[in-house]
Amino acid sequence: MSKSREIYLLNGAVKLLQPEGGFRPGLDSVMVAAACPVQSGQSVLDAGCGVGSAGLCVRHRMPEINLTGIDNVSGYIELARQNEPDADFECVDLQDYMSHERFDHVICNPPFYEDGKHMSSPDPLKAKAHGHDSPDITLDVWMRHIHRVLKSKGSLTMIHQASRLDDMIVGLHKRFGALEIIPLWPKLGVPAKRVIVRAFKDRHTPLTMTSGLVLHHSNGDYTDEANAILKDGKGLLL
Repeated sequence: MSKSREIYLLNGAVKLLQPEGGFRPGLDSVMVAAACPVQSGQSVLDAGCGVGSAGLCVRHRMPEINLTGIDNVSGYIELARQNEPDADFECVDLQDYMSHERFDHVICNPPFYEDGKHMSSPDPLKAKAHGHDSPDITLDVWMRHIHRVLKSKGSLTMIHQASRLDDMIVGLHKRFGALEIIPLWPKLGVPAKRVIVRAFKDRHTPLTMTSGLVLHHSNGDYTDEANAILKDGKGLLL
């Protein structure tokens, strides 16, 4: 693993060791964590956890949870264990993960690009995080294995590109119900680039399109609602 450095989320409340290269945690990690409907004492799996950013943001909001993280990059897991020694971080591919328990909630920020469909990053860590070297790991595969490790009525909270929303809905409808779509609007009147989807195992209520969250004012400053999440660690539409 390359040289690491410290980065901070939630206005410095979450400190992370992060490789100099590779995927850098940021807004996506904070937002998917904020949307997880976890309650105190429940269990959360951060699938594709990297250095633990999203899971640790969930734990900041709800300290009394049981946090597990998995990732297939050993260097990320080494740093995740340093970032939070009290969580259970394991180096394993989601397809091969054999848990002895089922989780109340799973959060994930799966690779945006499927192998062979986009130009690969020259940074091997970024390429791996983006899915450029994993031809068999599609969105549908992620959802299938997440469904496998969830308890009945448990939730999946996923952030992804808005352009992939049709793929997410198709894959989720095979296995989940009570879908909630949460668009993240860059500004008023600007199409969403990111979308959060919450879905629940063994629930069958209809899909809901929420009002979502506007991230920025026209001058580029974060809105009060976005700041409450990004700085204060508040929940998103919970």
